[in-house]
Amino acid sequence: MRNRLMFGLVAVVAGIAVAGIAATAAQKPTFRARTDLVSVGVTVADRRANYLTDLTVDDIDVFEDGRRQSVEYFVRGDAPDAGPELHIGLLFDTSGSMGADINLSRSAAVRFLNTLPDAQDMTLVDFDTEVRVAKYGQEDFPRLVERIRARKPGGFTAMYDALGVYLDGASDLQGRKILVIFTDGGDTTSAIRFADVMTLIRASDVTVYSVGFLENQPGAARAEQRVRLTQLAGESGGDAFFPLDMKQVEQAYEKILSQIRAQYSLGYVSTNTRTDGAWRKVEIKVKRANAKDLKIQSRKGYFAPFRK
Repeated sequence: MRNRLMFGLVAVVAGIAVAGIAATAAQKPTFRARTDLVSVGVTVADRRANYLTDLTVDDIDVFEDGRRQSVEYFVRGDAPDAGPELHIGLLFDTSGSMGADINLSRSAAVRFLNTLPDAQDMTLVDFDTEVRVAKYGQEDFPRLVERIRARKPGGFTAMYDALGVYLDGASDLQGRKILVIFTDGGDTTSAIRFADVMTLIRASDVTVYSVGFLENQPGAARAEQRVRLTQLAGESGGDAFFPLDMKQVEQAYEKILSQIRAQYSLGYVSTNTRTDGAWRKVEIKVKRANAKDLKIQSRKGYFAPFRK
């Protein structure tokens, strides 16, 4: 049942991309089932919110459904040359409800992207009623900036559709995948639901960060939008931020950058060889004296591969 739901959601997302909703990427995204190698991004912070960057593979234990797993690879985030390629995604809300915050959001997005010269590529998904996708290399950064600054706010908000389209396309990428969402958090017109998007995030190895501009949103909706943006990020092992001005925006993306640089990339081959499409819980533990005081952020699990 879970596997049928998963592929049903993918079909909906693929349909959104194909219907075009004005995607500039000409190729239809396809979904890949889980490969045998399970990839996990992990950040570890102490009680003062300082990230630990000196861990080794011997400091980490990985458990899947309570069973210890053998780590096949382990790379520190501050050693980009030795690790997997870094792919950056940006979900940029240009709907009418962003009118009061669009300038702040544009500035935040450009400054953030400008601090990641080691990214292999940057995928921009800007959305309102429609969803538009374009991928840029570092040499195309000026074109990316121009596109971010050119889009005028208007229309409804298809955030869940945009997130689903990005996650579907990201399944074809190998390496570390980081997605940052710049939005006011509302969704008024998506074909897929919040619960569906959460399922897609659980199936993905993308780490999501939410930057929510909620100050100008109606009070009745603000609390729910904050909770949902926090859930989207937390499920993936990422974090959520809600800045009120440029200073707080800068603090937010500095923290995101710190997390990216402090994130360990590890992978293992599951001892569970069943191909039943079931949910598998993944737990990361750190073997240090102060382990009980550490905050560990990582994906909560994944869906097993499915074969009839």
